[in-house]
Amino acid sequence: MTKLTHLDEAGNAAMVDISAKDATLREAVAEGRICMSAEALAAIKEGAVKKGDVLATARIAGIMAAKKTSELIPLCHPLALSKVAVDFEFEEDGIRVTALARLTGQTGVEMEAMTASSVALLTIYDMAKALDKAMVISGVRLLSKSGGKSGDWRAA
Repeated sequence: MTKLTHLDEAGNAAMVDISAKDATLREAVAEGRICMSAEALAAIKEGAVKKGDVLATARIAGIMAAKKTSELIPLCHPLALSKVAVDFEFEEDGIRVTALARLTGQTGVEMEAMTASSVALLTIYDMAKALDKAMVISGVRLLSKSGGKSGDWRAA
């Protein structure tokens, strides 16, 4: 079994020491989905949500969240991200969010990409909840990562 990297020899939570790792280009892509009523989906598509432009706000929220990941998840390193992008795809009964995080550094950006997609989804919920309180957020997952010692990975 692989040793858990966030535990020290005594089993205590510990931040991984990345000081000896080489800086490489690293990228991660994550996604998630929010399912909603036809009414809420139409209002978002038409820009008719009273709180404002839902997707523009969700995009900014996702980008801001990626930059604050180390403040939200205790053992994440603070990172100097070089790119964060949050994109949306309308589906029949909801919206799919895809987030990309990139940097040249000593550790990966998987958590930043997943945080960006999660917060973008939560922002969509917050802005449209007056239209549909039963919206469901699901499927937040890593789609791919590249760079670093472990190399490239893609979800099946």
